[in-house]
Parts: sequence; C-alpha cells; structure tokens
Amino acid sequence: MNNHPQRPKKEANQMVFGIRAVIEAIKSGKDIEAIYVQRGLGGGLLLELKALLKETGLSYQLVPVEKLNRITTKNHQGVIGVISPVTYQKIEDIIPVVYEKGETPLILILDGITDVRNLGAIARTAECVGVHAIVVPSKGSAQINPDAIKTSAGALFKVPVCRHDSLLKTAKFLQESGLQLVACTEKTNDYLYKPDYSMPTAIVMGSEEDGISDELIRISEHLAKIPMFGEISSLNVSVSAGIILYEAVRQRGGF
Repeated sequence: MNNHPQRPKKEANQMVFGIRAVIEAIKSGKDIEAIYVQRGLGGGLLLELKALLKETGLSYQLVPVEKLNRITTKNHQGVIGVISPVTYQKIEDIIPVVYEKGETPLILILDGITDVRNLGAIARTAECVGVHAIVVPSKGSAQINPDAIKTSAGALFKVPVCRHDSLLKTAKFLQESGLQLVACTEKTNDYLYKPDYSMPTAIVMGSEEDGISDELIRISEHLAKIPMFGEISSLNVSVSAGIILYEAVRQRGGF
C-alpha cells in the first residue's frame, strides 16, 4: 500500500465576504466549497459574479439574509464564499503517478454522499487502507468542512480528494486507464468477495437513500453486495465502505 505525502493544512473555516471578494477568490484559483447569495440581491456586480460562476462551473445557493447573518456578523454585502480547507486534485494527474510508482491503483468514488460525518468516516478508513484518491462530484456531495475534517481524524488532509463535474466521465476515464469498476449495491446476487481486487480497481459507493446512479451501475464491470442476515436491510455507508475496502486489503495482501 502507498504512503500518502503530507499536504499543507489550510485554515479549516476560511471565508470571504462580499461580492468583489468572492469574485477575486475565484479568479485567484481558490478551491471554493460553497457560495451563499442573499435572496433578492441585485446589481451589476452580482451579474458579474453569476457570469463568472457559469464560466467556472461553480454553483451557489440562494439563502435568506438571516442565514448569512448567522454565519457572520461582518458586512457580507449579501454574499459569502467558503474556501475549501483542502486543495482538490485531478484524478487524471494521480493515476499515471500511481502506475509510475509500480503500485496498483485503488480509487474510491462517492456518488451522492451528502452527510459530512459519513464522508469523514469513509475518508478515515480510506487513508488507513491506502486508497490512492477519493473522487466526489462537484454538485450533490457533502462539503469538506470542519466537521468532515474532524470525523476523518485529519485523513482528508492526507488522501487526495478529486472533485469532478461528471462522475460518469471520470469513471470512464478510469476504465480507459485500466481500472475495473466495482459498484457496491444491493441490485445484484453477487457478494463483495467475487471481484478480484488485486487488479487496478475503483470502488463505487452510493448514498443510503438513493444508492449508486443507474448510469454508473450500467458501466460497472462488477456489482457487489454485502451479506445481510438481520431484519435491518442496510448498513451505514461508512461501515459498508470499510467492509469492502478491507476485502480489497485482504486480497491484495494475501491474508
């Protein structure tokens, strides 16, 4: 398994206030975790911000002014930007490096995991087993905030996190790079022990509510489920991730 290089930590709750400040943060290349815009806000500068968001593919949330006032007592001018405490990477840059090191890629794709504590717990396990990167969607994923960092025991500073607009395109890139997709889902008769995880592998986990998207399931080489014997029909997603990741560890380590 690989040893992740230490990455510099940044302030876990860094924010910028005001339209111009948020515009400049985006232009400077900051990784933006969230943008909150006051409902009913107008003006030419806001139009400039919206045009920049469209150009960069960033999304924003319209919220009542009361929410902004709860976030800060500073003069926010109706707009608050939250800068991510981690620097997002690109999976296209990571896979070649893994191969160059002579290692077998093990990637974790999280489809629609919106609970920050689940994200943190999954990242903690991923770091422990040597996952090379975690892939999340640009929209519809839990924020990497102080709660997620704390739950991960700092693992989110150690495991590269890749944020991409399309998980489908990213998954297809991984397949083209020689990785098999293993989707952890109940929509199969095959148990998680069947795939050969000693091969280059990307494991896909979905949310407890919606599971993995149909488009990802359709292109996956393997569907794998966890045996269930009790009356409760599902596990917490972070527990499920731990189970399947340690099956990969068992196979790769020859235990």
